Amino acid sequence: MSFAQPIKLILFSLLFANLYCASIAPQAAISPLYKPSPSLGAQELAIIVNDEDPLSARIADYYRRQRNIPAEQLIHIRFSPHQAILSKGQFEKLKQQVDEKTPQHVQAFVLTWLQPFRVECMSITTAFAAGFDPAFCAQGCKQTRNSPYYASETDKPFKAHGWRPTMALAGKNFDDVKKLIDTGVAADFSHPQGSAYLLKTSDQARSSRAIAFPQIAEKFSRFWPVNYLEQEYIAGRQDVMFYFTGLVKVPHLAENRYLPGAVADHLTSTGGVMSGSDQMNIMEWLQAGATASYGAVVEPCNFPAKFPNPGVLMYYYLRGSSLIEAYWKSVAQPGQGIFVGEPLAKPFAYRPQKQESH
Repeated sequence: MSFAQPIKLILFSLLFANLYCASIAPQAAISPLYKPSPSLGAQELAIIVNDEDPLSARIADYYRRQRNIPAEQLIHIRFSPHQAILSKGQFEKLKQQVDEKTPQHVQAFVLTWLQPFRVECMSITTAFAAGFDPAFCAQGCKQTRNSPYYASETDKPFKAHGWRPTMALAGKNFDDVKKLIDTGVAADFSHPQGSAYLLKTSDQARSSRAIAFPQIAEKFSRFWPVNYLEQEYIAGRQDVMFYFTGLVKVPHLAENRYLPGAVADHLTSTGGVMSGSDQMNIMEWLQAGATASYGAVVEPCNFPAKFPNPGVLMYYYLRGSSLIEAYWKSVAQPGQGIFVGEPLAKPFAYRPQKQESH
C-alpha cells in the first residue's frame, strides 16, 4: 500500500477545502434547519435481494415491511453469495435484470448483502448506482470519474443524472441488521441534539481531508456544534451524531453513544473490504451504534475527493435529506468506496403534514 502525499495531492486538498467553502458560503448565514430539503422515501427506493442467500431474503422482507416499501419494488436476482468480487460479465447480467425490473420512478437502490462487495476494481454500490465503468477505477494513485450527484441540489438523482444511489443494508447476522434497521426507523423526524467530531490524528497520510476540518467547524458553528480536535480518538461522548477521522484502526468506538441516524467513518485504504483485512472494517462503526459508514474496497490513495466531505454531508443531512442522499452527495469520486447503512433514515426531516379532508 502506498499512501504517499505528493505536492499535487496537497494542492488538490486545498482545492477541496476551497470548493467546500464556495458551495456552503451563500447559505452560511441561514441555518440549514430553516431551509428544509425534500428527502427520498419508500416510494422511491427499490430493494435488491439475492434469492440464493437466505439472510439477504430475510433482511429484504423485514426492511420492506418496516419501511412500507411497495412489493413491486422488491427486485429479485440470483447469484452465488459465497464470493467477494463479481466479474464485469457476472455483474452486467445481474444489472440488466435489475434495470428491466425497476420501475422508472425509483430513484435509489438498497442491497441486502455484504458479499460480494466489489465488481472487479470498483465498489458494488457505485456499480449498481451508475453501471460498471473502468473510469471509476485506478491503477496507482490517480483520480477517478466524478459523480454528477456530488453536492447536487436534485432530489431525483435518476431523473436528473441517470444514477440511482445505492447503499448496502447488511451485517454478520440478522439480529445485527434488524437493530440497524430499527435504529434508522427510530431516527426519523427525531431532530436529535448531538455533536460532530472531526479528528485530525497523528496519522498524517490518513488525515488528508482534515485540512478542511477547521473551516467546516467554523462555518457550522452558528447552528450546529462541530468539534475540531487534534487527537487520536474520542471516548465517553454521549452525543455523537457525526464522527470523521483517519486511522488504520480507531480505538474505543463502543465507549461513545451514537444517536439514531449517526454517521461515522475513517479514511484508510481497505475499510470497506468485507472479506478480511488487517485494517479496521467499517462494520465496526455500525456495531458500535452508527447508522451508516463508508470505506474503500480497493486502494484509493488518500485523495480527499474519494472520501466523504463532512461539510457537504452535514449540510444536506441537517436540511432533512435522507441518509443515502446526504452521504452520496458528500463523495465526489465514489467509484472505489462502499456505502453501508440504513438508507432512509432522516432524523432532521419534518414529518409530512396530513392534508385535511373536505
